[in-house]
Amino acid sequence: MSKLGLQSVGRQSLFTRLDFRSKLVMVAVISILAFVWESPIAGTALALSVITACLLAGVKWSYLKWVIQLTMPFFILLILTHGFWNTTQVKLLTSREVLRPLFTVPRNWWLIGGASMSVEGVLYAINVISKMLTLVLVVPLAVFTTDLNNMIVAMVRARLPYKLVFIFSSTLRFFPLLFEEVQSIVEAQRLRGLAVEKMGPLQRVRVYARVAVPLILGAMARSQQLEVVLQSRAFTGSPDRTYLHQSTLQSVDYAVMALSAILLVLAAALYVGWGVGKFSWLL
Repeated sequence: MSKLGLQSVGRQSLFTRLDFRSKLVMVAVISILAFVWESPIAGTALALSVITACLLAGVKWSYLKWVIQLTMPFFILLILTHGFWNTTQVKLLTSREVLRPLFTVPRNWWLIGGASMSVEGVLYAINVISKMLTLVLVVPLAVFTTDLNNMIVAMVRARLPYKLVFIFSSTLRFFPLLFEEVQSIVEAQRLRGLAVEKMGPLQRVRVYARVAVPLILGAMARSQQLEVVLQSRAFTGSPDRTYLHQSTLQSVDYAVMALSAILLVLAAALYVGWGVGKFSWLL
């Protein structure tokens, strides 16, 4: 399956045995910490912890590497923009009038001569990068380790609206089909003599832009078929129905939810009382 599609881990672990509801609590706590923490040290530690948890859960390193490589240009842009120009916000966070220069562009350079990249600006960019990695990689930690059917039942048991759960599950089921269709279209073009791997970046963009037209038409046709099927089965969106799969909270699920809640309360207390997680922590 394509790296863009939904994957499932190839081995059993603690994460695969957890109920999806406990995973949702864990994901919520990690997301809150990622948003609240401003420290590049705390943010980087959280991101590394999520990456380690993904590897322990069985998420393939090739997928994680692909995600990092895909977002790397954006990370470089963040370092440059925050390092050179994000001075007002960083001064407020550090309570400093003058930032420490990391390096200064020679003054004889055109347009950017004399510009200085600050240490604090780079550290702020590292914190933003850590936030993004944490939020992006915590999703496969929960989704890739859960069967889709069990995921749906767990969300219904969590009192989420069934129509919302159905839309979510339909979206997850549609993604692999769409990506397989993209691969089929590209393979058909290659059979006709189109060597995509030998093209430049702009030419590749044009080729993939042409793929969008048949892809959108195919998605519209599939959605119309789904609508006809739902109408023929008198779909009402009521949660009062029978389920083939079961979702039961075990002792380990309650333990994970309790530990997540304790971690959130402890992190809030340390943040307010001792400044753990603030930008200037340990800097």
